[in-house]
Amino acid sequence: AADCATFHCRDCWAVLADSLQLCAQQHRPLGLLACFKVTNDVCCEDSLMFGLEGALLGCAYYSLSCRCCGLTVGFVPYSSSRELASLRGCFCFFKDSIFWQVYCTLKANELMGIPDYVLKTQKIIEASKVNFPAVSLKE
Repeated sequence: AADCATFHCRDCWAVLADSLQLCAQQHRPLGLLACFKVTNDVCCEDSLMFGLEGALLGCAYYSLSCRCCGLTVGFVPYSSSRELASLRGCFCFFKDSIFWQVYCTLKANELMGIPDYVLKTQKIIEASKVNFPAVSLKE
């Protein structure tokens, strides 16, 4: 078992990913957390989208949504600006679309190979208010 935190959908609390998969964060311009893997509750759209304004201007990406409630929670960059280049292929969550639940214990379900999250505390924090440990794909 390993200690970790889980990332939840802001609207329905579905578990989207955990901190063991956290690979990068970006504060500006979008406020993102990037993960290598996500749970089955994250739906990656099949259609490639193109940013026409704002921080995603000129970027091609796949939209991420919560499979349980449909909230758009992030994107997967396909082709991007230099600022987002290191995140291509990663699952990028908008910090303002998720909550962070701290101090969970992760156990592997031996029968199915699926992670089980065992809650050790009820501490829930808005991800946009948390400074996560410095991680970067560039290093």
